[in-house]
Amino acid sequence: MRLFEIEPGDAPLVLSFPHAGSAFPPDVSARLTTIGRTSIDTDWNVDRLYAFASQLGIGTIRANVSRYVVDLNRDPNGAPLYPGARTTGVTPTETFEGDALYAPGDEPTAGEISERVATYWSPYHAALSDALARVRQRHGYALLVDGHSIWGRLPLLFDGELPDVNLGSNRGASCAPEMTQAVAQTLATPYPSLVVDGRFTGGYITRTYGAPSRNVHALQIELNERTYLEDGSRTATDDGKAATLSAALRRACEALLAWTPAASPVATGVT
Repeated sequence: MRLFEIEPGDAPLVLSFPHAGSAFPPDVSARLTTIGRTSIDTDWNVDRLYAFASQLGIGTIRANVSRYVVDLNRDPNGAPLYPGARTTGVTPTETFEGDALYAPGDEPTAGEISERVATYWSPYHAALSDALARVRQRHGYALLVDGHSIWGRLPLLFDGELPDVNLGSNRGASCAPEMTQAVAQTLATPYPSLVVDGRFTGGYITRTYGAPSRNVHALQIELNERTYLEDGSRTATDDGKAATLSAALRRACEALLAWTPAASPVATGVT
């Protein structure tokens, strides 16, 4: 099984899709509940919304493996993403709606969690780190957009309907404010319910790789899936909605490519 797909680019921007995969290794699939095998919390087809990336020279990395195997956007040591709020960990045991992924007593052991992190989590992050290092070496800086989507009504995670577009900058720590503004100004016209650092302030990837002092700027874009899926569907793309959203995302990426962040002293390596 290919763990991820990576397409290098020559632009200063890299796109990451850590939750776009829905595949399972056979040993994990055999232990999952029926709902678990649906991989319902996948960011369904979110990477296809950025199909223009190669035309703009933007590099991409897309996971193939389901987030139920290992969550690439969580701390590998189990630190909670949002302390005090309900969320899932690096090896989830329930869906976003609280349905069990394993029969009682059959959840992954500590040893299995470590093995999954080594097998699936670490290679993705090594590839992402290398991609950002190459981009920064070429341009003097690197921009990262971590692309996500989520079902818009999940009472265990948030109240009511999620805004259409949710930008996360780790409350301004993961990127220069101009990066957030460039994306927000572009997307707010077609999607006026856009919020910045609301329920989603950026996950592990945004918080870890976004380091403006090292000339790496990272922003998470979390999309309400109603913006591109068929009405009432959890998985099927509405071609018309998707085309409108994709065009807006292209304009946002073009705005980022037109922006050059102020240089900062560069430390060795990208972590």
